Amino acid sequence: MHFKCFAIYLIEADLIHMGPRETLNKLKWHSKFTLQDSKITIVHRGAPRNIRIIDGADIIELGHSFMRVASPDGNVEIPYHRIVQIEV
Repeated sequence: MHFKCFAIYLIEADLIHMGPRETLNKLKWHSKFTLQDSKITIVHRGAPRNIRIIDGADIIELGHSFMRVASPDGNVEIPYHRIVQIEV
């Protein structure tokens, strides 16, 4: 299964296309948005339909090539290329 990752969001009536890292950073730092209320869909092998949805509130850190997420099994690092969708 192949997914193409992209995110689109609205700022001042202009559609801006950004990669997942840039989009998550915008949600974290821009006053109009909040990372905590977002939902991030990722490819997760072995999960039902091979996807998992992460709450933005569970994101601990946005690294250079991955995001660190709190999970019941401890903190996990998820590469940005596994992100399929970001919902705000």
